[in-house]
Amino acid sequence: MNSIVEYIKDKGGFISKQEIADDTTYIQLLKEVEQGTVVRLKAGVYALPEALAKPMVDMRKLIPDGVLCLYSAWFYHQLTTQVPVEHYVAVEKSRKIVLPDYPPIRLCYWNQATYSTGIKEEMISGHQCLIYNIEKSVCDAIKFRNKIGMDVCSEIVRNYMKHPDRNLNKLAEYAKILRVGNTLHSIIQFVI
Repeated sequence: MNSIVEYIKDKGGFISKQEIADDTTYIQLLKEVEQGTVVRLKAGVYALPEALAKPMVDMRKLIPDGVLCLYSAWFYHQLTTQVPVEHYVAVEKSRKIVLPDYPPIRLCYWNQATYSTGIKEEMISGHQCLIYNIEKSVCDAIKFRNKIGMDVCSEIVRNYMKHPDRNLNKLAEYAKILRVGNTLHSIIQFVI
């Protein structure tokens, strides 16, 4: 292993250009990007491929009361094979949030009912994070099916129906709160 890759590992798998001490190290970093051992996330931010699938910071410090949602929650609950390239975080509609330059975060501004339903606390990559439970996450897939595509929505519902700990009563309760009950019923019939 070369020194820049080890340095990035020591930094938790992510590094910004400001953390690079000299031009020689930066050139070495660019060579690693060319070879594919390091990924350029955006201007000035680089990561090791294995670090991309893990939340690497304490989201609660960056966005108090922010809840991991959509692709972040679906991936965590193993409902989809799509690895999110940014953290999807739900906040209440009225909040004003200033995002840091890193990590990449996509904010979802939701009304009170959509935001407050199904929140739980989980230990993810060594950090206590708020995340939507599996049933709420399935309802979100149905609610946003036109934005994410029916193929992704069907995959999520199909994987949920195979899940050994599924709770159909809770799923129906959340579907009613989020007003997707009829659509949920149609999609379940379609995917099984």
